[in-house]
Amino acid sequence: MKVNTRIFGEIDIDDSKIITFENGIIGFSDLKKFALIFDSEKKNKGGISWLQSLEDGNMALPVLDPLIVKPDYSPYIEDEMLNALGKCEDEDYLVLVTVTVPSDIKKITVNLKAPIIINTLTLKANQIISENEEYLIKFPIYDIIKNGSGEGR
Repeated sequence: MKVNTRIFGEIDIDDSKIITFENGIIGFSDLKKFALIFDSEKKNKGGISWLQSLEDGNMALPVLDPLIVKPDYSPYIEDEMLNALGKCEDEDYLVLVTVTVPSDIKKITVNLKAPIIINTLTLKANQIISENEEYLIKFPIYDIIKNGSGEGR
């Protein structure tokens, strides 16, 4: 599948790599098909990746592995929500959080409250609201990234 994107230009996505959000993403419920775009040449895979909509080339969300900024991150998610993604083992889930990059880079945040969960076997995904009260929608990460270490390390 070829897609014209605002950030990456024209990209070709193998159909076997398409991630499906049956309910869309919060704020974009009409967008269901996405691809995860990352720099395959980076030795450290811990940087920002992009969740690129295949239906709207202008829509790409920066995403990050939450363990990079919060090593003890463990959102409480009801089994019913995970079962909707298809059966798999815990290690087959990919958990990502969205990144907000304002004009003042020192105010960069991630949304720990609403992680994106992807079943890497079925490529079904959902953005789920975590029941953990301590997780913030705008968790500041500038100092964590600047220092190169996760919180509490």
